[in-house]
Amino acid sequence: MIKLLVKALTVDPPQPPLIRGEKSNLKTGEKNPFKRGENNSLKRRENNSLKRREKRLKNKLYILIILLISTIAIACSKNPTNNQQNPQTIQLSTFTGIPTTNLNSSCVADYNRSVDYFPNKTKIDYATGFKVEYGKNYKIVSVINPWQNANTSFSYILVQCGTPIPQKFTNQQIQIIEIPVQSTVSLATTYLPYLESLELLDSLIGISDFKLVNNPRVRKQIEKRELVDVGNNQAIDLERILTLNPDLILAFAMGNSPTENYVQLQQAGLAVAINGGYLESHPLGRAEWLKFIALFFNQEAKAEQVFSQTRERYEQMVKLTSKLKQKPTVFTGFSYNGTWYVPGGKSYAARLLADAGANYLWSESNTAGSLPLDFESVYERAGKAEFWLNVNQEWNNLADVIAEEERYGLFTAFQTGQIYNNNGRVNQFGGNDYWESGVANPDVILSDLIQIFHPEIIENNDLIYYRPLEN
Repeated sequence: MIKLLVKALTVDPPQPPLIRGEKSNLKTGEKNPFKRGENNSLKRRENNSLKRREKRLKNKLYILIILLISTIAIACSKNPTNNQQNPQTIQLSTFTGIPTTNLNSSCVADYNRSVDYFPNKTKIDYATGFKVEYGKNYKIVSVINPWQNANTSFSYILVQCGTPIPQKFTNQQIQIIEIPVQSTVSLATTYLPYLESLELLDSLIGISDFKLVNNPRVRKQIEKRELVDVGNNQAIDLERILTLNPDLILAFAMGNSPTENYVQLQQAGLAVAINGGYLESHPLGRAEWLKFIALFFNQEAKAEQVFSQTRERYEQMVKLTSKLKQKPTVFTGFSYNGTWYVPGGKSYAARLLADAGANYLWSESNTAGSLPLDFESVYERAGKAEFWLNVNQEWNNLADVIAEEERYGLFTAFQTGQIYNNNGRVNQFGGNDYWESGVANPDVILSDLIQIFHPEIIENNDLIYYRPLEN
């Protein structure tokens, strides 16, 4: 029904008859009846015709309103999808007085313009892709770099519920979102570990790409039909999302507007937050996007606590490798359609390898992106390297490697069996937890890498995200 309603509402309304542009049936030499003062009776007929069309248009609008009311009633009374439970939204309480912490479950009942309703404020240490400014009852959250080489940015005005929207924002083309939000739809699995760390998984009512999810608690929610499948990144189900009507949609973008999902969702009047965390070059920078999510829930204090613990663990491990004199050589990736993409020296992967006490062979490159090289160029530099990481996700053993390209067998890392892949936790549908929980837990990834390069430093621990290719 929503599809019919959306289609009806997006069709241009019928226009009044443009009688002066119609083909004339007058005979040659006959007077034009539309000239001033001639054929008044025909003009009256034209006016009556216009009135009848206007009346029909009004009737259609009344029908659309009835359809809309019916749709809302159905959405409230029935399950949003077959065999799926209707997600419940937590109800907010009311708060009076001066808060000593951010209100993450309450709305203001006695607004006072002199009160600071956000005593807990976010401080950003590593992330470079977003920033936040605080007013007394609102936050201005800006995503500075939403995708690679972006020449645009996104801003959101987050207003504490129970307080007024500042007048200066009312006439701007900017998203205004009432906080704390209570229901969310996630269009990427990378949001799940952030929501879990903030103890906000209960806010989740819909998610894309069910099959790719690794998070155990979310998988249980899926099995119990407590979450709604809203499609995948290539084809989101706009009708289901409209039915859910979440307070916030957590999305990402690649710069392919207007075909991006977020464009459709914003046009439908939904609140959409774009996450550009995947562009951060520092592992702790990616993890710090936890604070971005927390801003929409007034969970700044919780986010600071969680991130501080992650940072402390990460920095402790960096200290273990900082004074090492022997650093093994390493390279990454594989040739795809004749091109071998190696991470630049300022990239996320390069930083992890350096912090793990490895000598990354392209560390001198001054780019955060990838370097497209041919097979020969990579072999010339990395043929004698001690370790080879992050290879084709389909490779499970050394036989798979040379089955794809015999020349891979020339690398010393292949001959010594020192090939490790970051697919140690992959579900039956191909969802790789390295790109899900790993993003929020760089300290665990770093621990894996140190065990690979320097097993004498961290002993007797099982690898989490990495595994060696079998002989």
